[in-house]
Amino acid sequence: MTDADLLAKELDEALLARREIPPLTKSHGGFDLAASYRIQERGIRLRLGRGEKIVGYKMGFTSAAKRAQMGLHLPIYGVLTDGMRVEGTLRAGEGVHPKIEPEVAFVTRRELRGHISREDAFEALASVAPALEVLDSRLVGFKLSSLPDVVADNCSSWKFVLGPPQPPRETGSLRMRMRIDGRVAQEADSNAISGNPLESLVQLVELLPHPLPAGSIVLAGAASVAEPLRAGMEVMLEVEGLGSVAVRAI
Repeated sequence: MTDADLLAKELDEALLARREIPPLTKSHGGFDLAASYRIQERGIRLRLGRGEKIVGYKMGFTSAAKRAQMGLHLPIYGVLTDGMRVEGTLRAGEGVHPKIEPEVAFVTRRELRGHISREDAFEALASVAPALEVLDSRLVGFKLSSLPDVVADNCSSWKFVLGPPQPPRETGSLRMRMRIDGRVAQEADSNAISGNPLESLVQLVELLPHPLPAGSIVLAGAASVAEPLRAGMEVMLEVEGLGSVAVRAI
């Protein structure tokens, strides 16, 4: 078993046991971004071994200011499986310290690879939808200790909710409003996501070490900060021109 396998197993066991562990770079020594993606990939293999299927990808660090702070020229990505998708209700107690954030999601209709333009990305879309991502780090305190730790932990992926699919349309400059129990908790412009959510799709295709398959779900990244999620909360996201999506935490 390689080091990547061992570290992936440690994160996977924390996921299944719903418990925090120290950042891997603290408990096992530092490693680079390439190694962190290897750990992420081994962790996804463990999920596939339990019968889950890859359905898409999520983008992180889509803010240019945040990337500059972390010394990145592109965002980071995590993997989405069918076991992460929820509809209607979500058991918040099955997480460690879940947080929810507003996003825009794309579904592709054909394979994409290499360096593409926004026009290429748009032409490849099957649909667009409002989405909510529920983050949950396995790392103590859900704090950003290091970039490799975040990537190894599949970019804090846990659950996601998609709204009704809409025909492809321009996703820049859309007003996004996330309500918690009827109160506006976050309000943002979709251009907070990579300058335009479609740019996240362009960047993902460049980042991936393989083609992005047709039919992939892509969460473009957060438009605002995430809000802590607790049982009893009702969360609704409204996106101008895209409709709404909601989830109830139980």
